[in-house]
Amino acid sequence: MSVPLPPELYYLGNFRTALAWVDERHADLLSDEESRFIARFAELAVPAQALLVRMVMRKGSHFRASKLRYDEIGDIAAAARPLLELGWLSERAPLEAAAVAALLRKDELLAHLPLADRRASQKKAELEAQLLALELPAQPFAAWCPNLDERLYSLQVGELCDRLRLLFFGNLSQDWSEFVLADLGIYRYEPVAIAPESRGFRCREDVDDYLFLRARRERFEAGEPVADLLEGLLDFASANPYLQSRHARLLFRLAQQLEKDGEAEAALALYRRSAHGEARWRQIRVLEKLERHSEAHALAVQLSASPGSDEEAQRLERALPRLSRRLGLPAPARRAAVAECRSELVLPRPAHGSVEHAVREHLHREQAPVHYVENTLLCSLFGLLCWEAIFAPLPGAFFHPFHSGPVDLYGSDFHERRRALFDACLARLDDGSYRAHVRLLHRTKFGTQSPFVFWNLLDEALLELALACIPAAHLRACCERLLRDLRANRAGMPDLIQFHPAERHYRLIEVKGPGDRLQDNQKRWLAFAAEHGIPVEVCYVSWAEA
Repeated sequence: MSVPLPPELYYLGNFRTALAWVDERHADLLSDEESRFIARFAELAVPAQALLVRMVMRKGSHFRASKLRYDEIGDIAAAARPLLELGWLSERAPLEAAAVAALLRKDELLAHLPLADRRASQKKAELEAQLLALELPAQPFAAWCPNLDERLYSLQVGELCDRLRLLFFGNLSQDWSEFVLADLGIYRYEPVAIAPESRGFRCREDVDDYLFLRARRERFEAGEPVADLLEGLLDFASANPYLQSRHARLLFRLAQQLEKDGEAEAALALYRRSAHGEARWRQIRVLEKLERHSEAHALAVQLSASPGSDEEAQRLERALPRLSRRLGLPAPARRAAVAECRSELVLPRPAHGSVEHAVREHLHREQAPVHYVENTLLCSLFGLLCWEAIFAPLPGAFFHPFHSGPVDLYGSDFHERRRALFDACLARLDDGSYRAHVRLLHRTKFGTQSPFVFWNLLDEALLELALACIPAAHLRACCERLLRDLRANRAGMPDLIQFHPAERHYRLIEVKGPGDRLQDNQKRWLAFAAEHGIPVEVCYVSWAEA
């Protein structure tokens, strides 16, 4: 039985927990090197384990011994010795000039490196530029600075530990600090029962595919030409929906770059290969740029028969008349525009704050309070009402304890996989039990990470006003609209809400300052509100001094 670690070694305990989780649930995915690492790490003395974890969790891979001072570890040289013997640390790793310069202070650069100009008045950046200009070959730290009484430890298992982190989290965006933030209570996560078979990667090929796509993305973000990145991407295939979505998103970004660079034909070809939700629409726009209007029109007609989203439907409705005119075709019938409920205000320009806050202050009354909520209130009510469906422990939705929401949240089948669960949640709106349920969730889950609930804005007073004044039918309509397209429809909601508690009534207010116009997603929300009888108006503001 292992001896419990003292509190100051919390980071080592977290690392051990992650390794045990990976070894238990992903043993069949581990390479021989990774399996040996987990086994040998368990055999090390605590100081060696702690030192390695400290280095793994720090930035970079080269560490001066004088910078490694940890009371709970003690003698750093003694702790490093078994790690050097295993080859997990090295004192002979070759360093490029830039890495050496980053490790040294300005006075050390002057004292230990072969610089022609050693004037102390120079900035460190100027000394580094001198060193880089020499184009010296990589060599160990001791060879760069033979007279500097300092040991340098270079981490040799950083990439291996990154792969283990990937297996634990299912991504490389999260890091080991998640444990600490949770331990400190800064982040609180919903406890979801995670079955042993629930994991982000189903086979080793999935892991390698993730790393391949990530490497391509990093090269793209570093400015490498798109043409140099396409090898292996065009014939990439995976049965893993998570990897399919990452591949589609990367192809879409590369196509966007080609379009921006004026390579329209190449961009069009890449958009056609991408399954990203916006790739179909971009094909039409590129065809228009290429003046291939017949092809653009045919594609628009095809897509309008089954739009992928409300946003795509809106774009197609605009594109078809334009394309029809260019081809001399009859203009298609258009839906009647929604009449905008409009108001106008002339206000003194505030010294501080936004136009939304100025309107809020102007309209606010004790008996009719106004809150600046934008996209937060309706999303939060949805998140509380449908908490059980959102955090349902479906296979592949959660595979470690630090998920703020399900992995497939924006997947095309997110709602369908949970349809019965969402139906049960929304049924509370019909029998009136939703108010008590939402209050209970707000109290018991307060502060828990959620992709929809904005705890910092949704206090008890605002929640009670919303439950008292917003009819259940309006909440149901809003929830159902969110579920049609969670990514797109969670934005564009009106800025303000004014409650009339005595009348159990409310109104939503979209605020537009001087020169500001409604955005497309706002227009879609306004049309939806009009369709469902949700009271909403657009308030246009001008400044009194103008």
